[in-house]
Amino acid sequence: MEIIYVYTRKRSEFGRPCSFSDRPAKVNVDIPPDPSMASDFILRNPVDSYVQHTSDMSEHEVNTERVEVESRGVNHVEGGWPKDINPQEVEQTIRFRKKVEKDEHYINTITHLGTLMEHCVKQNNAINIYEEYFGEEEVAEVEDEPPSAKTINVISKLTSFFNVLLSKRDPNVTKRTATHLSWHPDTCRKLAVAYSSLEFQQNTKDMSFDSYIWDLENPNKPELVLKPSSPLVSLEYNPKDSHVLVGGCYNGQMAYWDTRKGGLPVEVSTVEVSHRDPVYGAIWLQSKTGTECFSASTDGQVLWWDIRKLSEPTETLVLDVTRKGLLENALGAITLEFEPTMPTKFMVGTEQGIVIACNRKAKTPPEKITSTYSGHHGPVYALARNPFYPKIFLTVGDWTARIWSEETKESSIMWTKYHLSYLTDGCWSTVRPAVFFTTRSDGTLDVWDFLFKQNDPSLSLKVCDEPLSSLRLQDNGCVVGCGSKLGTVTLLEISSGLCTLQRNEKTLATAMFERETKREKILEARHRELRLKERARSEAQETEVEEKPVESPHEVLNRARREFFEVIEVELQRRAQAETQCLRGKVPGMGRTQPQHSLLWGRGHGSASVFQVKDRAGEEAAAQGEESQLLKDKEEEEEEKEAA
Repeated sequence: MEIIYVYTRKRSEFGRPCSFSDRPAKVNVDIPPDPSMASDFILRNPVDSYVQHTSDMSEHEVNTERVEVESRGVNHVEGGWPKDINPQEVEQTIRFRKKVEKDEHYINTITHLGTLMEHCVKQNNAINIYEEYFGEEEVAEVEDEPPSAKTINVISKLTSFFNVLLSKRDPNVTKRTATHLSWHPDTCRKLAVAYSSLEFQQNTKDMSFDSYIWDLENPNKPELVLKPSSPLVSLEYNPKDSHVLVGGCYNGQMAYWDTRKGGLPVEVSTVEVSHRDPVYGAIWLQSKTGTECFSASTDGQVLWWDIRKLSEPTETLVLDVTRKGLLENALGAITLEFEPTMPTKFMVGTEQGIVIACNRKAKTPPEKITSTYSGHHGPVYALARNPFYPKIFLTVGDWTARIWSEETKESSIMWTKYHLSYLTDGCWSTVRPAVFFTTRSDGTLDVWDFLFKQNDPSLSLKVCDEPLSSLRLQDNGCVVGCGSKLGTVTLLEISSGLCTLQRNEKTLATAMFERETKREKILEARHRELRLKERARSEAQETEVEEKPVESPHEVLNRARREFFEVIEVELQRRAQAETQCLRGKVPGMGRTQPQHSLLWGRGHGSASVFQVKDRAGEEAAAQGEESQLLKDKEEEEEEKEAA
């Protein structure tokens, strides 16, 4: 049965407001029950059913467009010195100050600021807002805190920076290694990373040559893309000008960038005057201009450069330890070390496991190689001087890390245990003299504190599954960056106990290094003495062999016969003396026993007759000796009787 209601309304009444009125209820339809339909119903078993009162909801997600933020700022050089003035040079700063002090504008400005500064100084004298009231308690807490580290950032170059919204992957099939890290000298917010593939014959045609400068506050996108002509193996910030970087390429060329001018290199050295192998080390030098640097490569050369003129190197050194200056005898350089406090000295770690100490200001090239240190079974991947004790330096190679002193050249003074995996890099802590870091090929970062324990690292942290390839510590000593073989850079924050100078730590470290150095000196002196004795013994044996004339067969036969008769004569004399001693204990008048000699073998009758003569002579000598002994005994008996 279908019920239909039809509501009709005139067209003219459309849109008019409705007027409602109260009225009683009215029955429109009444359907009485039909008894005949009762037989069609079937009783149903009780069934429990649940009804959710709330309405069904569905969840939908929509990716909104990502807002990219770009940071811009103004560079401020502390002190406001002009670019051509080096703040480290006292003469230049004094000359500039005198020039500025004569300016009228400067005098008026100082007069105006004097009143403001006077107020601030008085306020500062009234209360010290930086005073620490609980310093001792904080030191106690640091000492009790166990060593630890936590990951604060991970920079991966797998995400394409050309289109972050699409989240593309790196198109390269072969992943590139983060070969070198360099922190921004003025701020800890930027990190320059050199990327290249050092696997032999693994470079593909479509592999990218780019390296990046990362801003840690925006790790999804590099702040600047460096575009070299060949992949960068090393990359370093200029400590005097943070806008300038120098890089060593895989093909041996040197290039430098100015970040204010973009990602393309300002100048690149020519192939003819550059290295022949990858440039594994590039370091800035301390100079007035701040434009000088030097580089090292596995081709066995160390080249000095001025970035204002990269057309040719200013100086060249061949790493020939024989001091002949031959390039075919040179040792390949893997790492460089330069300490600004020792501007004329530098050190080179080689592929052969030898560390070469050099002096740039020597008069002749052979004199530039001052000494060598040999202690590793493979390439020296890391070489660094202790920032507190420049004469102490760290080397990392094969399965160990070794600590050396310049005073002991034959062996290291301290070393770590042999690990199961290869060590790839290492560096000293910038705030603690006895703490250093090492990375391993199994992806582990080790933190060693030799004042605490020397057999095992104080902290071992598994950073990633792939091998770690590079390591760099911030100047504050609290954040360390680790580069991996697949190009991922992990930033770790070290616990305060490992990056805070402890009480009396410098004194203890000095005593430890001096003690170990003295011990090695004593051992070296002892080994040197033993070697000199061995050398003198071998030389004496050689001279005896040389002085001894060559004998003919007849002379050899005569010498053998003469030595044979001498042995027989000595034996006869020994027997005669033995018989004489036996007769001393017998009573006088008793018969003497004649010595019986066995017949010695000999060649021919001549030899036998000689033996017989020898026997008779021996018997006569024995008889004379016995008679003289009997006379002496009789005289002694008579003297005893007279005395009685």
